[in-house]
Amino acid sequence: CLVLTRRSYSSNITRFNFIICIISSYIHSPSSVSARIEIVRSQMSITVFETSVPDLPLFFTMFLIIYLIAYLIVFRNWKPQIRPEASSCLISIFHGTPAVFLASRAVFSSSSSSGFSFSSANTAAQNTVLDFSVAYFLTDLLHYIVFYPSDVLFIGHHVATLFVFITCRFLVSHGACAILGLLILAEVTSACQNAWTLAGARKSDPESRLAVKVYDLLSPPFYAFYSLVRGVLGPLFFGKMVASYARGEANGVIPNWLWVSWAVVVGTAITVSILWIWNLWIELFRERKAKKLGQDKKIR
Repeated sequence: CLVLTRRSYSSNITRFNFIICIISSYIHSPSSVSARIEIVRSQMSITVFETSVPDLPLFFTMFLIIYLIAYLIVFRNWKPQIRPEASSCLISIFHGTPAVFLASRAVFSSSSSSGFSFSSANTAAQNTVLDFSVAYFLTDLLHYIVFYPSDVLFIGHHVATLFVFITCRFLVSHGACAILGLLILAEVTSACQNAWTLAGARKSDPESRLAVKVYDLLSPPFYAFYSLVRGVLGPLFFGKMVASYARGEANGVIPNWLWVSWAVVVGTAITVSILWIWNLWIELFRERKAKKLGQDKKIR
């Protein structure tokens, strides 16, 4: 049985509930682990068997284990060329959707009492979500370094993203509402994107006709959803964040050089995302036009 002891904790999200929320979303089996987990209000850590475990190493270990299970067990029968990408998608699934719900709760719970602010002090719950995301990006960065060391674009993206999260979390301890707001917008399309990516990875396999159907079925709605979030909502939120910092609302808590750096990283990421989805739309219309021309020739 699992025995829990919890002290009074001011935030709405305890670390135990945080981990359970993630795992229970995907695994529905009784626990056979006996543990005493105590949430300590004054420390950002979890006490397991009376030993304090910081959040970041704990989450990193979790994502690393999920990746290894995916690579060695879940996708062991897939082609070697696509097994790493599929494993990366699986840890993204365990990060993306849970991060959206948990970040939303952490942001809105603090905003309801003190009002939303792009430069407010980080709450304990917000710092936990930041640790969760830092752990994911560190694991995925390791994946790219090992399997795709020449993919400079994604490696650079992960390094830049980690810079934003880590400085917000450990350097200034302010601005989590802004960073987690961006995280929500970035990860809300994650589930659909990962399903689309996995189907795309298998569509060239002649033994997987289902993957082709899923890929073709998901492409238009995924492109539309991604375009709305990354092309409309993301820039609007980003513009409000930059305007807030430019007015000096973060003076004294977030240095100018830091929020400008955040703006450069986020602005670049949004621009690349828009260009990426634009190219996908062009490719989709080109393929459909080619199919239509091919059908017309057959009829004639």
